[in-house]
Amino acid sequence: MATISLDNIRKSFGKTDVIHGVSMDIADGEFIVIVGPSGCGKSTLLRMVAGLETVTAGEIRIDGERVNDVEPMDRDIAMVFQNYALYPHMSVEENMAYGLKIAKTPKDEIRDRVAEAAKMLQLEPYLKRKPRELSGGQRQRVAMGRAIVRKPKVFLFDEPLSNLDAKLRVQMRLEIKELQARLGITALYVTHDQVEAMTLADRMVVMNAGVADQIGKPLEVYSAPQTTFVAGFIGSPATNFMDAAKLGLSAPGVTEIGIRPEHAHLVAAGQGKVQAQAVFNEALGAETLVHVKRAGAPEMFTIRQDGGDAVPRAGETVGVDWAEADVMRFAADGRRI
Repeated sequence: MATISLDNIRKSFGKTDVIHGVSMDIADGEFIVIVGPSGCGKSTLLRMVAGLETVTAGEIRIDGERVNDVEPMDRDIAMVFQNYALYPHMSVEENMAYGLKIAKTPKDEIRDRVAEAAKMLQLEPYLKRKPRELSGGQRQRVAMGRAIVRKPKVFLFDEPLSNLDAKLRVQMRLEIKELQARLGITALYVTHDQVEAMTLADRMVVMNAGVADQIGKPLEVYSAPQTTFVAGFIGSPATNFMDAAKLGLSAPGVTEIGIRPEHAHLVAAGQGKVQAQAVFNEALGAETLVHVKRAGAPEMFTIRQDGGDAVPRAGETVGVDWAEADVMRFAADGRRI
């Protein structure tokens, strides 16, 4: 197990800056999720911790030791990739044992470690199979087993569930979280999926164009986003944003307000803070998303309500209301006020 410290980490490819000074301290045994859209720099940041990318500026420390110039194999980390990276000609057992063999670990110890990991990951019936004979979820377990047997200080996960179907992703999320908690290993996990970030993280790092827009516990980030980007990215469906001046709700420094769909509710036409026209409804079972459009506004406004509640007909005029305490106010630079 280990602590990790990122001190003003920067990365440039030629004249192009892609990471603009990320700093954070990660506690021993903490599960950190780095989340953001494609191209935001989250995988680049992870690869610098792994030693697969050089650091342009700043320092990375693992257990207090500066590792900027330490080779990946000497950092005592294990990485799980999106594409599993298994050797197709090797059995499950051989794939899991390969790294230990390269490290010249005694055969008895290799056998014991592989057996322990296989039992933990419910892979015992598949040890003699080749990767092509396994499902996607089983292959991902093998990739995790290969990391576990090394008993590293740090786990690094680079979008490991992206190739799995929705149901299997849910199952594997639970397994990864349970496994990390049981082993107590410090983990950094990269994903573009905010649901993975919310459910897995002890703390999450929301990346935006190479900048860590916000770092915090999932529910803190959700309930108190510090920028319009975080407010729009974390939460599904996304936050509704409106021009404060056009609504007559402007205050000193406030140019935009945000309302989460679950904080808005429908009222009779002529009532509420804004008037809108119903466009369409998404019935999702336990909940319904009602999409309306305000006069003169180019974007939709979404209201989340219980699945059994009455919904307006397309074209019907409705009022939309919300509690003042639920309003998020932002300045022109996108920062929360």
